[in-house]
Amino acid sequence: MTTEPKTKGRTVGLLAVFFIAGALVTAGVLALLLNIFERRSEADVSFQRVVEIDDTVVDAAVWGQNFPIQYESFRRTAEMPEEEKVARTPTAEDPREFTAASKLEADPRLVTMWQGYAFAIDYREPRGHEWMLEDQRLTRRVLERDQPGACLNCHASTVALMNELGDGDAMAGWAVMNKMPYNEATQLVEHPVQCLDCHDPATMELRITRPAFIEGIKEYMAGQGVADYDVNEDATALEMRTFVCAQCHVEYYFAGEGKTLTFPWDHGLTIDNALQYYDEEGWTDFEHALTGAQAVKAQHPDFETFAQGVHYQAGVTCADCHMSYTREGAMKVSNHQVASPMRSDETINSSCLTCHRTTADAMRERVEGIHDRYEHAKDVSFDALIALIEDIEAASASANTPEPQLALARDYQRKAQFFLDYVVSENSRGFHAPAYTIRVLNDVTDAARRGQLALLGLETEPYTLIGVGDADGGSGS
Repeated sequence: MTTEPKTKGRTVGLLAVFFIAGALVTAGVLALLLNIFERRSEADVSFQRVVEIDDTVVDAAVWGQNFPIQYESFRRTAEMPEEEKVARTPTAEDPREFTAASKLEADPRLVTMWQGYAFAIDYREPRGHEWMLEDQRLTRRVLERDQPGACLNCHASTVALMNELGDGDAMAGWAVMNKMPYNEATQLVEHPVQCLDCHDPATMELRITRPAFIEGIKEYMAGQGVADYDVNEDATALEMRTFVCAQCHVEYYFAGEGKTLTFPWDHGLTIDNALQYYDEEGWTDFEHALTGAQAVKAQHPDFETFAQGVHYQAGVTCADCHMSYTREGAMKVSNHQVASPMRSDETINSSCLTCHRTTADAMRERVEGIHDRYEHAKDVSFDALIALIEDIEAASASANTPEPQLALARDYQRKAQFFLDYVVSENSRGFHAPAYTIRVLNDVTDAARRGQLALLGLETEPYTLIGVGDADGGSGS
């Protein structure tokens, strides 16, 4: 008689527990579903259109009203580590309070290599994209030497200007801008590279706006058997994450009276292909003031060098490392502070460590090892080049060396100097393609020593400017 009420009490208690537990579980599931829907909504809404933008809106600050997250990181391209700043006293002509360090002061061999060319008077470490136009306007290379408007291609936002100069025809406007004097053309632009230089304002998809790249990649693809290649129609989304950077971070020259910005890609993307192209075109940037050699000045062949490396071959893009993804709620956003991934543990984690299963410290050590090997090989090659330059200068002054021997030595200098300039002007210090870069530096030393032998009248193998190397660093000429 006494157990029945106890049993009923236990049953009611258990039912209450189950009811409460079920209610809690149901509430939790509902909360989870609501969170999922909320996050999906965040991911679906890529931006809120606050202002209308088109190809006439140049200022990134206006675009930033629609894309505040991307704009905030883009503004950080103005940041510069304190230890890299070189203080200076502002003047009316140059209002900068600080600049980047002089590469010429750090390594006077550069002055010897570029004797007779503007780079021998001013050449500094690179700074963020925010500074690209101001630093160009104020370099002594521009202030003390005449330069063409073509220089703006990689230092200013030129989309609106090209359209304006060409009455809506960007290609025609580009041709006008290229041949204008720089000091006139630069007055027609206000900003360094901005959003519209890489993005379609209607869709925000990546696009190519620089005619030189459109033509250059078309010529390159034709050499690969692909006719009538249109990069904005035919490139994949993955390729565009590298191509938008390759609009500027490339080797180039100014062709003809029109100063047409041209990429030497007809034969391919290697350094051997570039020198073959220049030799066939008979192109020379300057006559070396000490030796009389017909020299080619390399620019900043980051894309071509990267294309010879293992990361490019594996499908990694420029943006994967230099504009790695970050999370803002459910949105995946590219970090627009375009810079080295080595700048912090956070950026190493969001770039390198998405593939490499190691630590930030281990990645730093690996990269530093590549840089150390590059610096060692560069020093050996640079010393060999300087020795050749000094020997040619002395032989020219003595009048005891037959002209054919001098001419052959100058040809070897042309190759050795272009090859060394190429890797020095490339910004990764060997990282983009380590084995390939070391192979190029070996060719520098080889060409320099062959040039010295030529001065002595000693026979070597028949001279050729054209080598054949592979992406893994195989031997060249």
